[in-house]
Amino acid sequence: MRVIPVLDLQAGRAVRARGGTRGEYAPGPSVLVAEQRTGDAVALARAFRRRLGCDECYVADLDGITGGHPQRALVRSLARTGVRLLVDDGTADPEHARALLSDGVERVIVGLETLPDFDALPAIASAVGTERAVFSLDLQNGRPKLSLGARHDGSPGALAHAAVAAGVPALLVLDLARVGSGAGPDLSLVGELRRAHPTLELLVGGGIGSRADLERLADAGCNGALVATALHDGRLGRQDLEAVRRRVAHPSDSRYVAD
Repeated sequence: MRVIPVLDLQAGRAVRARGGTRGEYAPGPSVLVAEQRTGDAVALARAFRRRLGCDECYVADLDGITGGHPQRALVRSLARTGVRLLVDDGTADPEHARALLSDGVERVIVGLETLPDFDALPAIASAVGTERAVFSLDLQNGRPKLSLGARHDGSPGALAHAAVAAGVPALLVLDLARVGSGAGPDLSLVGELRRAHPTLELLVGGGIGSRADLERLADAGCNGALVATALHDGRLGRQDLEAVRRRVAHPSDSRYVAD
């Protein structure tokens, strides 16, 4: 199973996320970089690769997600570190998705939180190439987090099914209420989704705070786990991540290969 570090970007800085309360996010210390580099997203991306051996990074551009200007210059700088980026910046149309690829992004995340209509998903996937598209099932305390005026609703399972039916082969389950809590992921939902979609690439984020959490996700058939706080405070280190990478619990556990 892959372990994918997370960068939350806000106003040009990397911030520490907790519970989805974005107004309270702020740069924080990390054992991965020197104190004077606190909030330096590029330094953190380099540390993810050098110190943790991670060649992927999930980036949440909170400016873009909340309706502001996407931080494209910073994303381009992150891409130049050599870390493969999975980026959610509120993308909801093919043109914006293609622009992300031109900035060096490897995979485009389309989030439920900012998706106005599921009809947009096939067009986005076609624009970037199906294997580069990921649907983020955004939740808050287990409930779907929908965009204002969204023309869809339903249970997490029903929305996941709609994304798969739209042709997206990868799903990220992200519960914002669990982010930064260390409370662990929702293994029941992970198991439900894996049983319903046995060949789907399944990524999970929110609440992962220990090696045991990672092992349980691998055993539940998860292909990748998004982690932030536990990396910054040192609860998870390179030895833990390498052990988990060797733990392959499902035949669809494969690494994305760029064209």
